[in-house]
Amino acid sequence: MAVLERKNESRRDGETTVSSYLSVSLHLLLSVALATTAAAQSPAFLCAACSAGGVNPCQPPIAGVDCAMGTGCGEVQWNAWGPIPWQAFGQGEYVGPARLPHVPEYRIRVDDLVEFVYRLKRDEVNRPYLLDVGDEIQLDSVIDEKLNRRVIVQPDGTVDLLLLGPVKVARKTIEQIRDEFNELYKKYYRIPDHINVMRITTQVKANDFLASVNNRFFTGGQGKQVRVTPEGTISLPSIGVVPAQGLTLPELRREVQERYITVADGLEMTPILVTRAPRFVYVVGEVRSPGRYEMTQPTTAMMALAMAGHRVIGGNLREIVVFRRAEDWRLLATRLDLNGALNAERPSPSDEIWLRDSDIVMVPRMPIRRANDLIEMYFTRGIYSVFPIGFGYSLNGTSSVGISPGH
Repeated sequence: MAVLERKNESRRDGETTVSSYLSVSLHLLLSVALATTAAAQSPAFLCAACSAGGVNPCQPPIAGVDCAMGTGCGEVQWNAWGPIPWQAFGQGEYVGPARLPHVPEYRIRVDDLVEFVYRLKRDEVNRPYLLDVGDEIQLDSVIDEKLNRRVIVQPDGTVDLLLLGPVKVARKTIEQIRDEFNELYKKYYRIPDHINVMRITTQVKANDFLASVNNRFFTGGQGKQVRVTPEGTISLPSIGVVPAQGLTLPELRREVQERYITVADGLEMTPILVTRAPRFVYVVGEVRSPGRYEMTQPTTAMMALAMAGHRVIGGNLREIVVFRRAEDWRLLATRLDLNGALNAERPSPSDEIWLRDSDIVMVPRMPIRRANDLIEMYFTRGIYSVFPIGFGYSLNGTSSVGISPGH
């Protein structure tokens, strides 16, 4: 009986050892599997061939063709396939890069809308202030109160003084005016230098001008909007007509500023381009929606075709003509072949050119389409519409001539 109990106890110990061994083995296998999975999901697990251009495992590198891969001796073809910078911004690709400016410097053109914002300068100047028409000064005498008064500079540049009458003060400093008044009053008073002169109101012209252009709809100060006329000029208060076409905004500011200095000193003016003149491209010929389309951004030939709904059947993409007017209005023309590009055969077509304002893109008919139109004109609508004769031919070699039905 004791021997049987010892055998059963040995059997139970063996089963416990086997169970412990299996448990340890399963735990090790599970640990290895989890470690392998974690390594595969780690960004450092990218292969050597993909890690150079891949952002992460979810954004692998994209291969394609870059026009910069060329040598300048011809177009880059599909055989130049290789890694290209495609997803640098990831989910922000819809925003895209800043890119280069559209033009190095923008020059004013006809129909541009420019806003001029005016401000009265409060900056210290090194030169003395010269009195101008409309300024107000105060005269004070230490010996005769009858001379005390405030006077305004009249349109002729003078002020009216007791005993002296009109005295010229415009374009003079306050020190010059004081010395002149004391000199003139010497023949009436024995005590010298008894007249004192003070400035009460200055820069009246500038303030009057700001009041004339004041508009609560403007921001940043008083302002006025002007549109460039067909002759390339603008008209501004007090200075009249100013040439503007072809100038940059800094050049226009200097031109207008110099003219205002002679009218009202102390004004500061800043031109702001509010609205550019509209730019249009015209797409005509064998397209679905021919017409005029506004260019609100840099536009290429294929973009213009896309705006016009692409070509219709029979449109010749190998001989697209672009007409252009130069700066002196002379006519230029070039011919494009976009057939390979629009059929995915040319990845970097040199004919994908930038379009300019008022360009005309003309998609002509294919030769077979022109021949078909010629046949329809002469045979369907021409001579055979007058003489209703029809021709027939059968496979057994017989032919027949008869009157066309309907006549």
